[in-house]
Amino acid sequence: MRNGYAARLMIVAVLLWLAACNKTGMSGSSNSTTAAAGSAGAAASSGSSSTGSSATPSGTAASQPAPATTPAPIVLEAGKTLAVTIDQNISTKDNVSGDHFAASLAAPLSVNGTELAPKGAHVRGTITDSAQAGHVKGGATLTITLRSITVNGQDYPIHTSSFTETSKARGKRTAIGAGGGAAFGAIVGALAGGGKGAAIGAAAGGGAGTAGAAYTGDRDASIPAETLVHFKLTQSVTISQ
Repeated sequence: MRNGYAARLMIVAVLLWLAACNKTGMSGSSNSTTAAAGSAGAAASSGSSSTGSSATPSGTAASQPAPATTPAPIVLEAGKTLAVTIDQNISTKDNVSGDHFAASLAAPLSVNGTELAPKGAHVRGTITDSAQAGHVKGGATLTITLRSITVNGQDYPIHTSSFTETSKARGKRTAIGAGGGAAFGAIVGALAGGGKGAAIGAAAGGGAGTAGAAYTGDRDASIPAETLVHFKLTQSVTISQ
């Protein structure tokens, strides 16, 4: 009886020992698994961080725009023709030397197929000579030249040839008027008193003829608005695009 009881206690002790061993083994296995998982996670995190850190500079470089290139300037060579339209009335009656006037391009300004300025681009000019007609002979003279052109909002100084407008001469009419007046005066003087009277009459008639010619003298030279004028560059000019 006592031996049977001792045997049962032995069996219970063995079972408890086995249970304790299994629990310890499972705990160790679980800890190993957890440690392994933690190591794997740390490695993955490290790899991800490493990949991200290495990808960041590449992504940053890719997002940066390429540096813009500035187009090379274009040179308008001397001899280039500029067709412009005068935007205002100019005359020797209303303008003097040194006055400025406004004009605009009558056609686009292009070089080798590249348009620098469109039709209507602003141009400025200067009156270099404004001489009214003489009382007896010599017509009025009006001379103009260009001094600047506006391209892309910027004014560029230019040097061009000149354009001159003159009034029509009336020298022949003046001579006939003077001669006719002198002849008429001589006839009147002769009828009045002979030789001496003829001389006096001729002088008086000549004076009247000359005065008439001065009164009907040459008209002022003028360049009306909308007049098309061609100028040539006398010096090259560099235009930025």
